[in-house]
Amino acid sequence: MNNQKQQKPTLTGQRFKTRKRDEKERFDPSQFQESIVQGLNQTGTDLDAVAKFLDASGAKLDYRRYAETLFDILVAGGMLAPGGTLSDDMTRTEYCLFTANEDLETMQAYAQLLLFLKGFTESERNKLAMLTGILLANGNISASILNSLFNENLVKEGVSAAFAVKLFKSWINEKDINSVAASLRKVGMDNRLMELFPANKRSCEHFSKYFTDAGLKELSDFARNQQSIGARKELQKELQEQMSRGETLKDIIAYVREEMKKTNISEQTMIGIVWTSVMSSVEWNKKEELVTEQAIKHLKQYSPLLKAFTSQGLSELTLLLKIQEYCYDNIHFMKAFQKIVVLLYKADVLSEEAILKWYTEGHLAKGKSVFLEQMKKFVEWLKNAEEESESEEEEGD
Repeated sequence: MNNQKQQKPTLTGQRFKTRKRDEKERFDPSQFQESIVQGLNQTGTDLDAVAKFLDASGAKLDYRRYAETLFDILVAGGMLAPGGTLSDDMTRTEYCLFTANEDLETMQAYAQLLLFLKGFTESERNKLAMLTGILLANGNISASILNSLFNENLVKEGVSAAFAVKLFKSWINEKDINSVAASLRKVGMDNRLMELFPANKRSCEHFSKYFTDAGLKELSDFARNQQSIGARKELQKELQEQMSRGETLKDIIAYVREEMKKTNISEQTMIGIVWTSVMSSVEWNKKEELVTEQAIKHLKQYSPLLKAFTSQGLSELTLLLKIQEYCYDNIHFMKAFQKIVVLLYKADVLSEEAILKWYTEGHLAKGKSVFLEQMKKFVEWLKNAEEESESEEEEGD
């Protein structure tokens, strides 16, 4: 009998290591906080520097995964423990909302920083957008914070446009589109809404479809109107430059007609632009007795340009109203109104039908009594000439 103790069998073989990419990264908000807080404390209190740090860190740190921790840090200075208190054993940053100066300018700066971040989840961004809309409606913050939405990365990823939908819905719900428009104009944002989209989608058609489909037709209409106003201003500026360069009237007329086709501007609208351009292309004499003579000479030169865009009765009436408004707004021209109208009548720019319609019912309230009195004798002459013409036709029959 073998008394030797029998050895137990053992398992032998190679031990395989788990590859790093197969391991799920451990959720560690404490380590995330340390990285962010350390960076913020080293950056200082300059908003641009902080924004650059956070943007650069977003490539290394998972903002989306640690969105709540990031929000805690930016608002309270550190990660909040259960119950809403700050963790005593964690490093804090002084660069946070709760330690900032209690003034509107500083709060606007923090609002911009929060809007800059793309690490929040869609739900978190929606809530932030809705809150921002309410704060804007109540006047708690300035519309200038919308600058943050024009960040290239946010625009490219579609975050800006989606955020704007929730923000404007909330804002318009509290107020109305007129109030929103006034706030945007106040800070020069009324002409920048197209920048919510990348350059290849920055068109009125795309903007209109996107926001109309999202239930914001009033915002689409506002943006379309603003773009139209912008196009008219550019056209007016170009016309004035062409006149100052001494371009021929033939070339100017051809250019304006081409622009009418491209931008779908009506003749009634165009004659207003042409009139304003013509009157803005010269330095007027400050003396009332000399400005009338100067105006007649200037308008005589440009009467073919005005004639080219008054082929319709409504266009003629529009021009008359523009002349009335201009003479009223520029006091040195108050006595020049009648002479300007007579000149344009003789140049076949204005017809007697348009002048009579303006005189009897189509005039504005501005300077009404003064201008109607000026035109009284000329209108009587027109009426008599019309009656004589009718009598001659009857005799001929």
